[in-house]
Amino acid sequence: MSRSLRILGSLAVLLAAGASLAQEAPARPPVERASEVPDADKLQRSTQALVVMRGVLTEVQAKLVEARGTKDVVKLNCVNEKLTQIKGLLRISEQADVALQEAVARRDSTSSEHEYTKVTIARQKVSQLNAETEECVGQLLFRTDENLSVDVEEPRDLPGGDPTQPQPPGNVIARPPPASPTE
Repeated sequence: MSRSLRILGSLAVLLAAGASLAQEAPARPPVERASEVPDADKLQRSTQALVVMRGVLTEVQAKLVEARGTKDVVKLNCVNEKLTQIKGLLRISEQADVALQEAVARRDSTSSEHEYTKVTIARQKVSQLNAETEECVGQLLFRTDENLSVDVEEPRDLPGGDPTQPQPPGNVIARPPPASPTE
C-alpha cells in the first residue's frame, strides 16, 4: 500500500511540474496537419521552406567566417556545430522535397503527408538553430578591433603622483603629555 502511495505521490509531483511548465511556456501557433494542406500548397510551401533554409545556411556560414576572424575557439566551435546540423537538415529536406514531388505525382497522400511533415519539422529546427547561432556569437557584432588604441587626456587640475603608491607621511612632531596635571 505504501509503495502505491509513493508512486501516486511522485505522479502528482510530475503532473504539477508539467502544469507549471505549461503555464511558463509561450503559446505556440496552432500546428497545421499535413492532411489538411492541399498537395499543390504542400509543394509550394516545401519549396519556400527550402529557400528559407538555404538563406539561413548562408547567414550561418557568414557568422562562421566572422567567428573565425575573432579567433575565439569557443564561438567558432559553437557556430560550426550549428552549421553542421543545418547542413544535415537541409540535405534531408531536399531529399524529402524530391520524394514529396514524386508522391504528389503518384497521388500517394500518405507519402506526401510524411515528406511534407519532414520538411516542415526541418524548417522549424533550422530556425531554432539559427537562433542558437545568434546566442553562440553573442556580442560578436559589437566587438572591437585588435588594433584599437585609446588616448586618455588627464585634467590639469588633478594632484600629481601615483595614487597606488602614496607618499610616506612627513616628520610628525608630537609633544609628550604633561608630567603632572595642573588645575
